[in-house]
Amino acid sequence: MTKVDELISHISLEQIEENIFRGASKEIGSKRVFGGQVLAQALRAATQTVPLERKAHSLHAYFILPGDTAAPIIYNVDRTRDGKSFTTRRVRAVQHGQDIFVMAASFQKRQNGFDHQIPMPNVPDPDALITDQELAVKFGDAVPEAVLRMLRERPIEFKPVEIPDLLTRVKNMPFQHVWLKAKGSIDEDQSMHQQVLAYASDYNLLTTAMRPHEVSIMDVQLASLDHAMWFHRDFRADEWLLYALESPSASNSRGFTRGNVFTRDGKLVASVVQEGLIRMKK
Repeated sequence: MTKVDELISHISLEQIEENIFRGASKEIGSKRVFGGQVLAQALRAATQTVPLERKAHSLHAYFILPGDTAAPIIYNVDRTRDGKSFTTRRVRAVQHGQDIFVMAASFQKRQNGFDHQIPMPNVPDPDALITDQELAVKFGDAVPEAVLRMLRERPIEFKPVEIPDLLTRVKNMPFQHVWLKAKGSIDEDQSMHQQVLAYASDYNLLTTAMRPHEVSIMDVQLASLDHAMWFHRDFRADEWLLYALESPSASNSRGFTRGNVFTRDGKLVASVVQEGLIRMKK
């Protein structure tokens, strides 16, 4: 079984009642549930209550409490609206009797209309770059074995364009570009590709907001606060996608980052915005 097969199995939910689903959690180096996992599972729950011909075009989510990897997550879906063109769903993720995450998602049937996009940034092709795992190995003993293990176990492969230096305090411009794709082929329909990209989209956002501040990953406490995502066009998450990220602002212990996702041939397929906690450790 490939890493992405494991991810798809992990995203899949058990239906325990109409509009109620149960998901399992997986530890990826922290006792807290990874935000991308909750995003993907919540989108999966909402998608399972929507007609097959309607695909997600946007989601807006808030992370309320840290998730517990040792406990299942219950997803409650509210069928807010079923319109002629659009379908709206609200999802609550619950653990230990408390909401840990809420999301609104909108789905649309395919329709013809205006079409334009911004150009993809001019960056090196992924074949000219090495993975973040290979970069970490180059850092040698400065990178803890637990971090190397986490990189090996991830179901998404990342190739950064700007060489990250997260272990030393270097001031950089607040942007970065990262190629990504799933580790293995995905044979399912567009909805699963959206869910895999939702999972992957939670990586690299807050580290982009760190870049101008001469801090290392060891100095700061990071936590996603909210996350919004728009799906513009169809894509495959098992083929290289460019995640072009920029952080326009950081203030009041919060970092704000936005990103655009392009296919290798320059098609803009998704956009992401996130604000997260960035606080110096005591």
